[in-house]
Amino acid sequence: MKFVLLGVVVLIAIISSCNSDILDERPLDFLAPENSFETVDGIRQGITGLHATARTTWYGSANQDAFVIMMGNVGTDVAFHGENPGGNNRLVNYEAEMTSTNGQFTYYWESSYKIIQQANILIDAINKSDDDIWSDASEKNRFLAEALFFRAWTYRFLVPLYGEVPLVTEAISSVKTDFSRDPIADIYAQVEEDLIFGAENLPGRGEEENPGRITKGAALHVLSEVYLAQSKFQLAVDAASEVIDGPYALMTERFGSTIEAFGSGDVFLDLFAYGNHSLEANTEALWVIQIEPLIAGGSSFPGERAWGPAYFRMGNTPDGFQAFRGELVNGSYTGYQDTLSRPVAWVRPTNYTAYDIWKSDWDNDIRNAKHNIKRKFYFDNPESAFDKQEIDFSLYPEGTRDGIRDTCQYIYPYFMKHADPLNHFTDPGRSGGGFNHKDVYALRLGETYLIRAEAYVGLGNTTLAAADINAIRNRANATPVDAADVDLDYILDERARELYGEEFRHITLRRMGKLLERVRLYNNNPIYPACNIQDHNVLFPIPQNQIDLNIDAPFEQNPGY
Repeated sequence: MKFVLLGVVVLIAIISSCNSDILDERPLDFLAPENSFETVDGIRQGITGLHATARTTWYGSANQDAFVIMMGNVGTDVAFHGENPGGNNRLVNYEAEMTSTNGQFTYYWESSYKIIQQANILIDAINKSDDDIWSDASEKNRFLAEALFFRAWTYRFLVPLYGEVPLVTEAISSVKTDFSRDPIADIYAQVEEDLIFGAENLPGRGEEENPGRITKGAALHVLSEVYLAQSKFQLAVDAASEVIDGPYALMTERFGSTIEAFGSGDVFLDLFAYGNHSLEANTEALWVIQIEPLIAGGSSFPGERAWGPAYFRMGNTPDGFQAFRGELVNGSYTGYQDTLSRPVAWVRPTNYTAYDIWKSDWDNDIRNAKHNIKRKFYFDNPESAFDKQEIDFSLYPEGTRDGIRDTCQYIYPYFMKHADPLNHFTDPGRSGGGFNHKDVYALRLGETYLIRAEAYVGLGNTTLAAADINAIRNRANATPVDAADVDLDYILDERARELYGEEFRHITLRRMGKLLERVRLYNNNPIYPACNIQDHNVLFPIPQNQIDLNIDAPFEQNPGY
């Protein structure tokens, strides 16, 4: 909570010599919490600010290392850092990196409490607002529910990552140096209360003011996951069922406008095509992060940069020509392909993700189709005798290639759900530079089915769990699973097939108690096997500056740090 403590210390220093009359004055010619949220438009702007902060924190790359760890899921069973698997960041080596002063891990503590403070300020303002500004009580409760959602959603991250953390439910307006770590049960009780209020007061699907705003379905989805984290399995089933049985449905037919850059497509490709995430016809979207292109306040997403292989760095063909000539822009060839953009291999799928989970349905599961996972890459230079041939490193003279770079950084299976082939609006000389302007799913109904399946496993009902999993597998044209084969590991396999690059795997594995087991079993980082994970890494370290600033109360570090 450094942002509160340091900021308030400065504020106190400024006003300490002022008299009480000054302290009682209200700001008239500048915006402050006291006057920013006195109208519905002002409160709406506050809600927009929460969306913007959440987008920047969890779905933006301002802190690239933290983004790659949390959104890219490196250091889990599904991915490792491909650009430099033997480096000193992006969780290639848990033991060396995961410390209480490393910004990769302090970032999410500090950023999360900024969101919580932002939400609490808005919650307080709404609760104190004049009833006359609202058309009715339901309008007020809709805005309040949305602010409460962001507070609950943020604690949904903090607890699995850090364990017991301070439960802050009021805006902090003065120096506070006596925080304590609250019991997880107390935190989850507050999260449940916030989300239940949301489920009762947020708009239904299609009733929200704008695409991307929070709806009842999003609150119920997160509530179901929070119940799972507490082994409240029947409550998790009930909350997930309200979503599944509501005005949502898995997309099973082609829809929207999709660029078939590799000559084919299917409904899974449609789900991730530019412009399709927020369509009214898309009944699968629960909450979509809005990435608005080329407008003031808009943003981009490093989809290709993070998940794609850095093919353009691989050097020459076996006969000595540049391997990728690229696109012709302003009379020169760029070295980059518009179908691939400019990735830098931040996130390399493990062999488990890239190969193992597809073996039983390699040719029929549409999620493994050539347009959804690009596995074949071709030399692109007419001057070479190898032009248009599939890249095969065995064609090179023995000893002339670096095997680790070839397979971890330059060429590996490229999951296309975060790419936008042939549709880049900026940086044409680098085919978009690794950034695109597609929206991003924060929550999708496919995951709701798998959450409910996990709850059914908790209840011992693998028959119903299999039915939910098979709703996903049937859409994918994959072989249905038998109830006898369903357990938590199978659900994790299905989550990897369906949600790779979408779910926060660090949260999922910690919730299931599977982090150590699965990382040690499946993370094939070639330099640091299993990313050198240690038993105590099941929790992130508490930032040391939080402990140091908390001078008026003990604040224990997590074990092992």
